Amino acid sequence: MPAANDREIATAVALLRAGELVAFPTETVYGLGADAANPAAVAKIFAAKGRPADHPLIVHLADANVLDAWARDVPQAARLLAAAFWPGPLTLILKRQSQVLDAVTGGQDTVGLRVPNHPVALALLRAFSAAQGAAAGLAAPSANRYGRISPTRAAHVRNELGASVQLVLDGGDCAVGIESTIVDLSSGVPRVLRPGAITADDIAQVLGKTPLARNPAATDADADVVIPRVAGSGMAHYAPHTPLRLVPGEQLQHAVDVALAAGQRVAVLACHSATRVVPNLYWHAAARDAATYAHDLYARLRELDARDDDLILVETPPMTDEWLAVADRLQRAACGSGQAD
Repeated sequence: MPAANDREIATAVALLRAGELVAFPTETVYGLGADAANPAAVAKIFAAKGRPADHPLIVHLADANVLDAWARDVPQAARLLAAAFWPGPLTLILKRQSQVLDAVTGGQDTVGLRVPNHPVALALLRAFSAAQGAAAGLAAPSANRYGRISPTRAAHVRNELGASVQLVLDGGDCAVGIESTIVDLSSGVPRVLRPGAITADDIAQVLGKTPLARNPAATDADADVVIPRVAGSGMAHYAPHTPLRLVPGEQLQHAVDVALAAGQRVAVLACHSATRVVPNLYWHAAARDAATYAHDLYARLRELDARDDDLILVETPPMTDEWLAVADRLQRAACGSGQAD
């Protein structure tokens, strides 16, 4: 794994303190970082990504000890989860402190916080905190155009965002490969708003109770439940430009045959090998375990999208807890695919 050296970290810190953008690796995906306390710097994130102004950002911290500088009325459940999973792929949604920028929270009374588990990210965050103040944090959504496939390699960031990022720290391939689990604790009842590598069962083992799942039917009109807007929750997200369809395994070969008969060039992502080799068909046999599939997912989708075929067909993953995060990303990718930026 490439590792940023002290000089690169120092350059990154200087750029961040000057209000510039720096992309850096985490264990989940590469983040597009800016000083979370600098309004002009945060605005550059939205401009570079083409991100809607009301879409909140996640603030990355060097240490769980500064949690109270960003969140108020922190419940014991948050401290237990932070102790168990930080550094790691878990974002906590908490009531914000008053000084947290509206641009970071999307104008809400909540803020998303996490401590990433990657040596380059932690070195950057610690150096930034040492220079800027102990409680300093970096707002860092995924380093890609809004709604598109998240980057898991430094080259993905450079290819997509180009000169809009002053520096890309290369930390190799991201170990997890999909975004963090998001748990809302702002209402007093733990609720998973975005699935990730840390599962509901993992959380239950720490808290002694199973967190609720996101309730799409709940709205602000519901007096008991107000679901905060969080990163990556749009129905169309993580999407390739090429139209992508999810197809159950037993229907996949028929869908391929129909598309080929219609004269389309087809790319397939499935958990088994192709039964035959035919023109205009590219078939990739993916990993059969959820963790490896997730690790490879975004890089694979980028490769398939770059082929410029007419259609990407993806075998629907198993509907089990361990595959929940992969299924979530693929459903949103299918919804947003085929659309121009």
